[in-house]
Amino acid sequence: MDLVAGVLGQASNPEVSEREAMHRPPGRVWVPEITCLMASSWLRYSESMGRGLVFECYYLDCLSQASYLVGDATSGRAVVVDPRRDVAIYVDEAQSAGLAIELIVETHFHADFLSGHLELAALTGAEIGFSSVASPEFDFRSLTDGERLTLGEVVLEFRHTPGHTPESLSVVVWGHGDDPEPYGVLTGDTLFVGGVGRPDLLAATGMSEKEMAGDLYDSLHQRLMVLPDATLVFPAHGAGSACGKNLSAERSSTIGEQRRTNYAMAAADRAEFIDLVTEGQPVAPAYFAHDAALNKAQRLLLDESAMPVAMGPEEVDAALDSGAVVIDVRDPASFARGHLVGSLNVGLEGRFAEAAGSVLPFEVDLVLVAEEGTALEAKNRLARIGLDRVVGHLEDCHRVMDEKPQITMGSSRLTAQTLRERIGELHDIQLLDVRNAGEVRNGTIEGSIHIPMGSITDRINQLDPSRPTVVFCAGGYRSSIVASILRKAGFDDVSDLAGGYGSWH
Repeated sequence: MDLVAGVLGQASNPEVSEREAMHRPPGRVWVPEITCLMASSWLRYSESMGRGLVFECYYLDCLSQASYLVGDATSGRAVVVDPRRDVAIYVDEAQSAGLAIELIVETHFHADFLSGHLELAALTGAEIGFSSVASPEFDFRSLTDGERLTLGEVVLEFRHTPGHTPESLSVVVWGHGDDPEPYGVLTGDTLFVGGVGRPDLLAATGMSEKEMAGDLYDSLHQRLMVLPDATLVFPAHGAGSACGKNLSAERSSTIGEQRRTNYAMAAADRAEFIDLVTEGQPVAPAYFAHDAALNKAQRLLLDESAMPVAMGPEEVDAALDSGAVVIDVRDPASFARGHLVGSLNVGLEGRFAEAAGSVLPFEVDLVLVAEEGTALEAKNRLARIGLDRVVGHLEDCHRVMDEKPQITMGSSRLTAQTLRERIGELHDIQLLDVRNAGEVRNGTIEGSIHIPMGSITDRINQLDPSRPTVVFCAGGYRSSIVASILRKAGFDDVSDLAGGYGSWH
């Protein structure tokens, strides 16, 4: 069987640059064995399509999100599963491979990103498929439990696997309809490598997390773990995603491996499973509910080729007077050297979309300050989580800030040594740890206040704006974001720790 396989991204880290490989020239590699599938951070695919299964994975480290193209080289028919919002890559790949995308399958209503089903359907004419229990606001193809779709030699089987959400489904992939065992299964947010989908995201809508966890147990044991041990597992997320806990950085696994090593599979019974998966879930980013609702809606489409409007400083001022927020997407060091007064720093070099969605409001216009050639990338990556109100970007930002020092300011970044000296000199210093709870359990700076970055806007009143404040995270990315929020909120003296807790430790 000929295989086309692809993967993007590297292991997730909230403090590490991920400037997506999609913007770099892909390596062209023949992949004859599935063991090579996840061996590279570059897109991998066959030079020659040949016959049989076509399988490609696209991974966005910024969102820890995987999407898939599954096709049949003998018939030229293809399906895309869980597409991201900027969908040109799927269309381009399908066309170059001689494939026609005829169906877009969503494994559920995603909360952590805005899916590209509407954009892809508009470009290709493909149907949008959801579980038959789903109820989106747009026309869709209802996929029933156990239904099979024959693409040619390749066959897809849809299995309802509720638990993360009521409409969750998984897609079993057969290389040939008469194969004794399937090739793999796309598990969405039901089964991850090392973990399972969290069952608590719908608690605010009145759905009990324990009831959902019970459904998840049934789905895993009755729909997925009954597959042969050799069946490959391809989830929708990897390490860094807030859609579950204990997620591995590995991009794929097997049913047998997950049966042996997945923490949730170690539960002796249904009751123990429910306790395991409901305890200790990470705080869900603020934008999750917003995106889940948008993924059900008939919304505006993204034009991923449309550049944000270039603005001069007077136009930026006018936008600010109308309530816009300036987002500086340069790295924290560049931001510290000089930025527009009142701007927020969310750097492209980190988990940009997730960080932006955790701290930015959806109901205001956004103006970007970006390095030359990166404004379009920033706009599209914000659009991946539904932050669509980018009204423009400051043209030639370095020149403007050089020529207009009255509208710019620098900010303080401390080394670990300088912070130690400050703590000794200033007894009223306010230390703010903005890491997640799991990170803090491994140690923090004595006397610090813990408020995760995603909670800062709701809990800012717990801090004293008159005290000298130093913000720290793991490596200096999130601390720059929060420090800029505090300055904009009127805090008198704010610094952040360059290198984060890692440098302190």
